[in-house]
Amino acid sequence: MSVPPGPLSIIILNMYQAYSIWEFMADFKILVSDPLADEGLEILRRECSVDVKTDLTEDQLVQIIGDYDALLVRSGTDVTARVIEAGKRLRFIGRAGAGVDNIDMEAATKKGIIVANAPEGNTLAATEHTMAMMLSLARNIPQANASLKKKEWKRSKFMGVELNEKTLGIVGLGRIGREVAKRAQAMGMHIVGYDPFITRDRAAQMGVEAVSLEELFKAADIITVHTPLIKETRHMVNEKTIAMMKDGVRIINCARGGIIDEKALYNGLKSGKVAGAALDVFEEEPPLNSPLLELDQVIVTPHLGASTIEAQKNVAVSIAKQCISVLKGGSAKYVVNAPMIPPEHADTIEPFASLAEKMGRFLTQLVSGRMEKVEIIYGGELATLGNNTRFITLMALKGLLDPILQVPVNIVNAELIAKERGISVAETMTRDSGGFKSLVTIRVKTDTMEETMSGTVFMKGRSRIVSIGGYTMDMIPEGYVIVSRHLDKPGVIGRASTILGKGNVNIAGMQVGRIRPGEEAIMVLNVDSEVTPEMMEEIRSMPGIFTAVFAKISDTLI
Repeated sequence: MSVPPGPLSIIILNMYQAYSIWEFMADFKILVSDPLADEGLEILRRECSVDVKTDLTEDQLVQIIGDYDALLVRSGTDVTARVIEAGKRLRFIGRAGAGVDNIDMEAATKKGIIVANAPEGNTLAATEHTMAMMLSLARNIPQANASLKKKEWKRSKFMGVELNEKTLGIVGLGRIGREVAKRAQAMGMHIVGYDPFITRDRAAQMGVEAVSLEELFKAADIITVHTPLIKETRHMVNEKTIAMMKDGVRIINCARGGIIDEKALYNGLKSGKVAGAALDVFEEEPPLNSPLLELDQVIVTPHLGASTIEAQKNVAVSIAKQCISVLKGGSAKYVVNAPMIPPEHADTIEPFASLAEKMGRFLTQLVSGRMEKVEIIYGGELATLGNNTRFITLMALKGLLDPILQVPVNIVNAELIAKERGISVAETMTRDSGGFKSLVTIRVKTDTMEETMSGTVFMKGRSRIVSIGGYTMDMIPEGYVIVSRHLDKPGVIGRASTILGKGNVNIAGMQVGRIRPGEEAIMVLNVDSEVTPEMMEEIRSMPGIFTAVFAKISDTLI
């Protein structure tokens, strides 16, 4: 198009360019296969062609997905590898919400499809629901409401407590935990918090006193949990921990069912140790047979934490904006799968990235305390890769953070999550590689200890951990592992093996290292199955054992 120079020509050219962009975007087709708030659909329809087709079977989705450039879902659609394979034009899969369990991430990543979610959309909804539960619990509002509607006037029966100057214990200082803390401070509460990935200084900046979990249970008048449900947090609140708590403690769970042992909570409520509980989530949903429903001092809601008009609008708007950005050639704010590795370095980076993730996952189970600093040291040829080692660093952070955090951790958000928790991350390049062609070392410092682990990759992608805490070894980073520090004397290893044998746990491999005879030594046992806490406690109680930790590096056994 040729336009003479001058002010009018500039206006015409701008109009032509705007029309061209609109025409280009109008060619994109988006399929919305689960209900999405109108605000999100409006954003999409302004830019692209949008079809809303819900309740599709996998076969139906496979038949039509080939016509679309983007797929937006909630929890109702399973985006399987078969669906992804059929999506010949797919560039973006968006989840209007936090969880992406219904999307085959590996299949999407292999095809170069960006997968994004909207994890921030329900933060305020869950926060405000927690505050509503706390206030209702303190002032017996649901019980008083039900009584008065029965034409009763029993003011003295519903005597409450004030939140002012009470101690609130927040377990988990992620997005929701931080927002709860902010609101509780405005109500004059003292806040103590526990989060293994938040430093004391970072917690203090939030107005929270960082304490151990045991200290929190002992100090708090009201306890609210905001953690994922993982092995380490299942039944975190149980008979033993309830016994530590103040008499008359009040407990709130708007996070995940299973964090609280409901039988232990019931017993605590019946005995009077626990004055009240407010629950939005349950071990089994719906909890129609739960004895907790029979207790007047228990307030319950049917998993309403994210059920606000605003939250549903927020996740719809967030995922719609990210979708449009990607289709225009931009990026998504909350990408949850990995970007591509430069092809020329793939053979080197991919195996070391996989090793670094496993080392991080291993290390996070070996250390205790709040993580403060992570240093990734690249030795030998790895040190010549420049910025391309960033992929390995981020995979190491993913391994360190992912096992115990509620939010999905990936190489896109791992560094941001570490920064939010006050964890400093450093990369060091060195020619020293300990005699290996290339060496990656991860050093983790917490507020109570420091641990170091080194690994390398040999020919044909064979990876090995070659050092833990300065002790040399040759360990395959797979499966289940027991790591112990012990006194180097006869009988220690044999007794540990006997305990495992009695528990029908087979030892697949053993590494033993020491620096000087008769002093501290390390033992690494690869085992074929999980080891129970009781067996680990028996090993720790053995004479000569300083520490012993069970860790799961991966589901693959050697």
